[in-house]
Amino acid sequence: MLDAGAEVAEGPVWDADSGCLIWVDIDREAVHFFDPATGEDSVIPVGQSVGAVAARRSGGYVLALADGFGAVSVGGETTILAAVEDEVPENRMNDGKCDPGGRFFAGTTRRDFSGPEGTLYRLDPDLSVRTVLTDVWISNGMGWSPDGSRMYFIDSLAHRVDVFDYEVTTGAPTNRRTLVQVPAAEGNPDGMTVDAAGNLWVAFWGGWAARCFSPDGKLLAELPLPVANVTSCAFGGPDMADLYVTTASLGLTGEEREAQSHAGGLFRISPPTGGLPPHDFAG
Repeated sequence: MLDAGAEVAEGPVWDADSGCLIWVDIDREAVHFFDPATGEDSVIPVGQSVGAVAARRSGGYVLALADGFGAVSVGGETTILAAVEDEVPENRMNDGKCDPGGRFFAGTTRRDFSGPEGTLYRLDPDLSVRTVLTDVWISNGMGWSPDGSRMYFIDSLAHRVDVFDYEVTTGAPTNRRTLVQVPAAEGNPDGMTVDAAGNLWVAFWGGWAARCFSPDGKLLAELPLPVANVTSCAFGGPDMADLYVTTASLGLTGEEREAQSHAGGLFRISPPTGGLPPHDFAG
């Protein structure tokens, strides 16, 4: 475990080349590199809020930034690849992930989460941008089935995990339907990952847990955590057997922070089934 004290730790992704778990602290505008072998956590400031990160095959990393799709080099130089919603300052980008074809999906949300005015976008390897979904409250967790035939998507304030049929060759999700409808009392579904068996691991903001669902939406397991706001999860480690879970301290009162001393930390869990290596951005 890493007691990072993050405000909103999010977007964890394993980087096999560096042997690090990469994660972001959204409003503190930072990309972190946690080395579980040494316990060291290094930071690259990126100058604006950052919701997600993924390795880039051409070198460095692709980012979901407040201003749109960006990139950061290993040395820390940040650039914008494609502006998104620069005419809507009330919105910012949030979570993101690469598909099996090397495309980077990331979506927006209103900064105050007051309405379904976010959009899910796709950044293609040629750096062109496509609109995938509109009328989204909080564009959040994504994942693909091991065979690439399904795409999963979470709109947190819709309290749902949705599933699409997916065509890897075109990057087109179709036939959207609800996989899991989440009662509000159980928290809001947030980030997610898919294990090697095709099960979904979903983090729950306000739910004190990460939960595992089968591909047909059946609850299989719950991993309780000592913090309320669980934000995302990702498999990592040399054999992809570890489940890393990010959390947040944002919005906690002084009393709550005292009771949740590990809020904003990074947890490592060993579930029965491991994961698969994440997909990189092909651009």
